[in-house]
Amino acid sequence: MPETPLLLGSSNPGKLREMRELLAGMTYRVVAPGDVGLRGAPAETGATFMENAVLKARHYASESGLLAVADDSGLSVDALGGGPGLYSSRFGGEGATDDDRNRVLLERLKDLPPERRGARFTSAVAAVRDGRVLFQAEESVEGRIAEEPRGPNGFGYDPIFFYPPFGKTFGEVSGPEKDRVSHRGKSFARLREFLRSWRDVPS
Repeated sequence: MPETPLLLGSSNPGKLREMRELLAGMTYRVVAPGDVGLRGAPAETGATFMENAVLKARHYASESGLLAVADDSGLSVDALGGGPGLYSSRFGGEGATDDDRNRVLLERLKDLPPERRGARFTSAVAAVRDGRVLFQAEESVEGRIAEEPRGPNGFGYDPIFFYPPFGKTFGEVSGPEKDRVSHRGKSFARLREFLRSWRDVPS
């Protein structure tokens, strides 16, 4: 029996790589938008991470005709009133790189003591097929913002997200270590459980 194609709805190379790793070993043929000729991404107009995840999953499922999974995630910093939150990928202005965003964030928190640098990552995941939302999950992980970037691993805000139980930033630990406790690792663990039992039955 051929593998069921599963479209990961993201144009972020780091996120795509991590999502592929989190779904490794399953009986699905994991593809990216570019693999099926899709370019661009829908406007993220939702008021919550989950609304954006569903919006993106619906878009990619509709455009491809495939089972589509989308994640909307971000970093919320207490001292910034929960920002950048939904705007994490756009923080720092148009064209900003991961390094740029981290630098701007660290500058905003300059001289704040550890107890005022609380932060959390949130990941909302949705799966859509034929216009139907089949699965939703949201997970988070609590930590704080380090005083400087540390570690070459991960992507995005990982080098400045300090996780106290590890005594390290997410940029300093291996992918499998991070996946056990991270927001996306936990939400995708729930997605894996769903996908193990789901069957692609034509409507």
